[in-house]
This record gives sequence, structure tokens and C-alpha cells, in this order.
Amino acid sequence: MREMSCRLLVLGSGPGGYVCAIRAGQLGVDTVIVDRDPPGGTCLNVGCIPSKALIHAADEFHRITALSETPEMGISAHGATLDLGQTRRWSQGIVSRLTGGVAALLRKAKVRLVTGEARLRDGKTAVVETPEGPVMIRAEVLVIATGSEPVELPALPFGGAVISSTDALALEELPETMAVVGGGYIGLELGTAFAKLGTRVTVVEAANRILPQYDAELTRPVMSRLSELGVRVCTGVRAGGLSPEGALRIAGDDGAEEIAAEKVLVTIGRRPRSEAAGLAELRLDRQGPFIRIDAQCRTSMRGVYAIGDVTGEPMLAHRAMAQGEMVAELIGGARRAWDHRAIPAVCFTDPEIVTVGLSPEEAQAAGREVITGLFPFAANGRAMTAGRDDGFIRVTARADTQEILGIQAVGEGVSEMAAGFALALESGALIADVTGTIHAHPTRGEALHEACLRALGHALHI
Repeated sequence: MREMSCRLLVLGSGPGGYVCAIRAGQLGVDTVIVDRDPPGGTCLNVGCIPSKALIHAADEFHRITALSETPEMGISAHGATLDLGQTRRWSQGIVSRLTGGVAALLRKAKVRLVTGEARLRDGKTAVVETPEGPVMIRAEVLVIATGSEPVELPALPFGGAVISSTDALALEELPETMAVVGGGYIGLELGTAFAKLGTRVTVVEAANRILPQYDAELTRPVMSRLSELGVRVCTGVRAGGLSPEGALRIAGDDGAEEIAAEKVLVTIGRRPRSEAAGLAELRLDRQGPFIRIDAQCRTSMRGVYAIGDVTGEPMLAHRAMAQGEMVAELIGGARRAWDHRAIPAVCFTDPEIVTVGLSPEEAQAAGREVITGLFPFAANGRAMTAGRDDGFIRVTARADTQEILGIQAVGEGVSEMAAGFALALESGALIADVTGTIHAHPTRGEALHEACLRALGHALHI
């Protein structure tokens, strides 16, 4: 058996793992990273990137077909066609460029990439089954970045007509009908995209409304848009198995029914790969299914760190990246700790949702006296000229000091505002810091300025 030794061994090359490895390599730490799949993990290979490519393609197709039915702005279009296989090949080209870029960055940082299935023998030793044979890797420090995977329903195991988000992104032909089980962000992002491509979509959600992790004021424009797109939404119901004819069985307080579905997309959540690579043998402290960590991402075993989805909510790529960078610098000798005030969350539905910090209800539940301001895009010139003026920006601040506690938005393209919202909270911005900043006109960002003015009681354009 071939043997290797290193200062740092990173298990998993997703956003957290590869960022950790690159930063460690930049700091001169002898680093090895192991994964069975190409660099980039779920996010680059079968998650964030290919799903956003599909969403963009669906938006473009829907825009063209809509113009063929109702010409707007003096523009008409006819004859739009869809080749889903070509769409997927275009998406895979983007994925290949990004994963190849990550591999190049790893090489540039002098990180050794080992492709294969790893299994830990202890907190400092792993055996990797590679195409060339087994490799034993001995390390001084271990970083666990094994990520997460889709959750199955016992009555709807993956296979055949029942697909995961990964399977949905690999479809080469457009299904005529699709049932989406789970009205969270993954299900609605993909369900909306397929509806725009021409599939008849039904969303099944056990809670009493879609996107239950967001407050109802934010999700109302999304629900309205789903109705416009012809998506049927069934809330307060649970999915059972498939009938002999292949229909999806659902049941709720109003009774049971069967939904015709060529494909059943199950998106009820993701679970951490906390048992992967022999992790159970390390007997690390857990917090539910997740590995317990402290403010420096240290586990209960000395010399073993954990980052990303395997450590708990929020299971977001940018959280994993920030953790990976911090851990690399800790291993490199820096003094670091997790001191971020807010992590932006983005839902790429139609319209998009962004939330950073506390909502008004969350702030009040924490005992804070707050002021809030909401400015609708219906009063924003840039949104109106773009033909999509649904949604708003909302700000929540302390009533006494006027420090901003949270910013939320729903509207077309608001995902690009997430960094600015996060910067406001991280820098401890006050309402006056925003109102005293000149915002370019005409832009959607003016709505943040107006929302802050409205929180003070003197909005100018509403």
C-alpha cells in the first residue's frame, strides 16, 4: 500500500473543503485533500451551479414564449423550442470550467488532490481507495468537510419515477407532469424552473404554507407568481406512495387524492454525511445528526476540525467557505474565531428572496423594541421599467439606537443585493448610515434607502 504524510488532511472537496485546502496551501501548510468526485462538491457538480443554470435557461425560455403570446414593449417572438439535453450539456460545460478552475487553484497552492473513497482508521490516518490502488494518508490535523445528501421518504425511495434534486438536474427530456414533494427552497426553485419550461407542476407541502422557514410577508409574492405560472400548490398535506398507475398519493384534512406525475421530485431536506468515511469510529460529540463544534470549528477530538453542512444549520456553501478559510488560518498559526453577525440566505425562486439578520417578528420575540420600514418595488422606477415590480425591501432596526438588525427583500434580481445587506449588519450600520448614503438612480437599490427613510417616518416616494 502506497503511503503519504502531510500536515493537514481535508476530507471532502466541496466549497468548505477546497477553500480550506487552498488557503492552507497559500499559508505554506502541507495539505492533502480527498474526494471521490471532482472538486467542488455538491454545490459545483450537482447543486448550486447546475440548478442556477437551469433556472436561467427556464427564465429565458419563458420570457420568449410569453412574448409570443402577449407582445410587450412592442416586441413579439415566435417559434421558441427547447432541447433539454442541450441545456444540460451547456450547464455541464459551466460545471467543468468551474471544477477545472478549482483543481487548478489547488495545484497553484501546492495542495495534493487524491481522488477516491476515504475511510478513517483514526483521527490522523485514512485509507483511500483510488483507481490506482489503496493509499494510506497520515496527517497531523484532520478537517472533516463531508457535506450532506438528499433525504429520502420511506414511502418514496429514490429510483424510477421518484427523483432527487440531483436526478432532476440530469434529466434529458422534459416530463409532462411533475409532483414536487416539499415546498422549501430546493423544491420551489426547481419546480418553478420546470413549470417555465412547460411541465405541469404540483407542489405538495406538509406545512400550512410554502417556504415555512421564511415569514409569510416574504413568501406571499412567490405564491402569487406560482399561481400565475399555473403551478398547483397543495399545503397541509402529506405524500404517500405511488399508486399502481404511478400517481402520487396525498392526504390531508380535506381527504385524499392521487396526482398524476410522470416524475416525483422529493425535496424534503438534506442530511449531513456524518457517518461517511468511517466517521462513526471517531465517536465525536454530536448535536443531533450533526458534529458538534466550537467557535473555532474544533470537534471533541484534539486535532480534528469539522466545517460545512456536517456541522449543522444553516447548510449554506458560503458558510462552509468562511469556516474553511478560518480553520486554515488557525492551522497556519493565526488567531481566529467565528464572530460573524449574520449569514445571508438566498432563495432563487421567482421572485427571489434574500434575508439577512432578524425579521421584525424574530427581533420582537428576542425582546427588542424595533422600528421597521418596507418599500415596495411597485414604487421603484427601475423595477417598473424592467417589467417586474412585485416585491419589496424591508428593514428592521432597534428603536433606541436605530442599529439595523435585519434586512429582507423579495423581488427580481434581489440576490445580488445580499452582500450589501450583509455588509450593513457586519459593520453595525445605523439607519442614518443608509439614509445618509447617496443611492444611484434609477436602481432597485434605492428601495433600501426608501425603506430606511420610511422606518423614520418620512419616505419620499410613497
